[in-house]
Amino acid sequence: MDKVLFPLPSASKGFTWSTCTSLGSHSIIGVPLDDSVLNAHRVSSRTPHNLVVPPPPIHSSDQCIPPEQAWEAVYPKDSINPTNKIPGGFGFYLSGPADFRDSLRQASEVLVSYSVMFQSDFEWKKGGKMPGIFGGEGDSSYQCSGGRKEDRCQCFSLRLMWRPDGKGELYAYMPPTEENKTSLLSVPPRSYGNFEYGFSVGRGSFNFLPGSWTTIAERVKLNDPGKPNGELQLWVDGTSVINVAGLVYRESLESHVKGFHCQTFFGGHEKEWASPKDQKAWFSNFSGSILQ
Repeated sequence: MDKVLFPLPSASKGFTWSTCTSLGSHSIIGVPLDDSVLNAHRVSSRTPHNLVVPPPPIHSSDQCIPPEQAWEAVYPKDSINPTNKIPGGFGFYLSGPADFRDSLRQASEVLVSYSVMFQSDFEWKKGGKMPGIFGGEGDSSYQCSGGRKEDRCQCFSLRLMWRPDGKGELYAYMPPTEENKTSLLSVPPRSYGNFEYGFSVGRGSFNFLPGSWTTIAERVKLNDPGKPNGELQLWVDGTSVINVAGLVYRESLESHVKGFHCQTFFGGHEKEWASPKDQKAWFSNFSGSILQ
């Protein structure tokens, strides 16, 4: 099992669409990169995620074979976010194959992975959002973003962001507890706190290279209700770059991991975040595993 997608190989159940792994574990099944099979839902009607053959990378990697198919994100010039006059990127939720989705309800530790390649002359501007784990209680788990104030203890969202010069970070919406504030702000090299609009965690702990595939793996270990013993870990191309303990994801056992929030766009909300030109990125190798 290729370590870039599954850096922790022990799993009770999982799936992958990937040319990057040999499916060495019987617990990991191969699936197509398909909306219906992977249970894509709440798909934004303004921003398609067409399945395409991505361009070849200009930087070679010995990590794995470049993906043969990918969902394409298009960021038109002056696009900011899905509600803007000029929308860009794409937005939907992905819960994985039916058996995996159903097993998430009882899972306490989950790992998800995907790969991304930005076009070779990509211009980063101030930054933009990327997919990550989401979860919570019922419908409260959705739209845990955009400065949301209601039901913040019933949802969590752990998307990524790119920043100027391709610097990466984890962008966390979590219950507004002192434990979360203390733990998230301790992550090097730089972390910034904002309970209203999400925490920027570990900014600059990794970088995206235009024209090259980067593989992200994200692990969440949920806390026991009433205890700040949750964990969060991020790997980039198989190297652990963020590892945080002492977190609170939930107050109730009704809250659990739901899958991927597959969202990407430039922004931010103000014009200075907008894409400076028409450009693209490609997303592939979506995978998941239940560790506990």
